Amino acid sequence: MNTFDLSIIHFLNEFSQRSQTFDVLVALITKTDLFRGGVIAALFLWAWVKSGNESEERRGYLLFGMIASVFSVLLARGLALSLPYRIRPLRSPSLNFHIPFGTNPDALVGWSSFPSDHATLFVCLSTAIWFASKRLGAIAFCWTSLFILVPRIYLGIHYPTDILAGALLGLGIACLSKITWLRKGVTKTGMCWLQAHPASFYTLLFLCWFEIIESFTSLRDLLGFSLLSVHTALNSLH
Repeated sequence: MNTFDLSIIHFLNEFSQRSQTFDVLVALITKTDLFRGGVIAALFLWAWVKSGNESEERRGYLLFGMIASVFSVLLARGLALSLPYRIRPLRSPSLNFHIPFGTNPDALVGWSSFPSDHATLFVCLSTAIWFASKRLGAIAFCWTSLFILVPRIYLGIHYPTDILAGALLGLGIACLSKITWLRKGVTKTGMCWLQAHPASFYTLLFLCWFEIIESFTSLRDLLGFSLLSVHTALNSLH
């Protein structure tokens, strides 16, 4: 365990269990989709409308960021599965971590903490909003830091280096939009679709943001059910 992680975790953990109301509120903020992704979605849509139909470049940054955020989460999950397993702070015996009130110590059992896919996802989206609107992007970064990332350290879900690595990964992927030919290549179909069929485009945009807001819970449940069904079917053949 490095001193950077230890110093921050021990500092934040000093406030744990001092106030049940505060601990439960932090846990609620972390679990609630409105706080976790709803505000970022609202800022994204604000930036999208603010850009106007004439600002294809700004909307290109936003659309690229949304598409890239999905790829970034998949990459973060792939790294978490392939890199050495890292136990989460709240279950690390060596930390003597005081679990805040309202936190489920059995959550995310078996899931490696490094890197943070939440940091990857929301930093990627915040960066895309920044490219479209500096003011809204600054709000997105502040919200992501204060209401999504820091609470996950406080609750013992992640180490600071988990957050830092995920944030750098999300930032790096979002910055690929600065490569003009890549951004236009990725968003060309979507932008043409927007011009030709705006109704169906915004319908799909809503569904995509719905999944992002709930951290792809529905898709993960469907995938889990599908894999279980395939496994059951294969076993029945034997």
